[in-house]
Amino acid sequence: MTLRELTEPVSLTAGDGRVLNRAAVGWARQPLVDASRVHTRSWGRNKRWEYWNVTTPTHILALTVSSIDYAAVHEVWVLDRATERTWHAEATVIPARGVTLAPRLEQGSSRARAKGLEIDIDEVPGGTRLRARIAGVSFDVVAELPDGHERLAVVVPWSSRRFQYTVKDLARPAVGTVTVEGVTSDVPAGQSWAVLDHGRGRWPYDVEWNWGAGSGVSGGRVIGVQVGGKWTDGSGSTENAMLVDGRLHKIHDDLVWEYDLAQWRRPWRITGGGLDATFAPFYRKVGSTDLVVLSSRTEQCFGHWSGTFTTDDGETVAFADILGWAEEVHNRW
Repeated sequence: MTLRELTEPVSLTAGDGRVLNRAAVGWARQPLVDASRVHTRSWGRNKRWEYWNVTTPTHILALTVSSIDYAAVHEVWVLDRATERTWHAEATVIPARGVTLAPRLEQGSSRARAKGLEIDIDEVPGGTRLRARIAGVSFDVVAELPDGHERLAVVVPWSSRRFQYTVKDLARPAVGTVTVEGVTSDVPAGQSWAVLDHGRGRWPYDVEWNWGAGSGVSGGRVIGVQVGGKWTDGSGSTENAMLVDGRLHKIHDDLVWEYDLAQWRRPWRITGGGLDATFAPFYRKVGSTDLVVLSSRTEQCFGHWSGTFTTDDGETVAFADILGWAEEVHNRW
């Protein structure tokens, strides 16, 4: 299947904002879709979030700011790669309060305030500034946006009233600092990378997904890995792509995921659409929430991507040791 490429700005919703604008169904190389009216209708099904992950030679940093109408759900997580010690805080605030989400990507700030947690996401000249603070840890990082850098923007239509707009932004050069227990370390330029998952949509209650991403340099080329599955099945859309030196190569095929969470250290394999990738995990992060109406289970493994990708032009790009993650998530929300 080949999804239509969007090249002009378009609204995600039609009419009074209750239904999907079919003209928005497709994919783009930049965040062209206006999803600002998602939260104005159909209260209870709207999901909005910003998830950023930053990988450095010494740490992995992550933050989430989100609103799912009836709750605000936030998280800050930091891993020391050498010791595997973690610092973590999460908050589920019912009803949703203390949260601000930009109406459109890169057109405003996003913030979260909850007990023991502060997050600020701000657009600055040349990129996006990410700041987070929890007990024992804080970080201040700029995810730079190079000229011409492409992103994967996709609209996934389940029905006229259930749909998702996602932007997966890979291999953003990152620079800044992380402070752990009073000790400040650099987020060094040229060795650190930021990835964004920007989401706006109206979701079914019960959903599962796979997501994998990675960023780094291999063979002198900047590589971004973006793969997903399950949640897009049957929609006609996929969120699969490779980024090579800032140029996005869309993968229209559904991919085959082979992995066993019971033996999570075994390499995962993801294939299809010109991609033959192996993911070798070294750390597993497990999270769960059970608030009756709202429940979730996440198993996110961090590791390295290696493999080959053949472009539509027939070029085969080999890559190795690209740091990132692969996950399985089941939400009832």
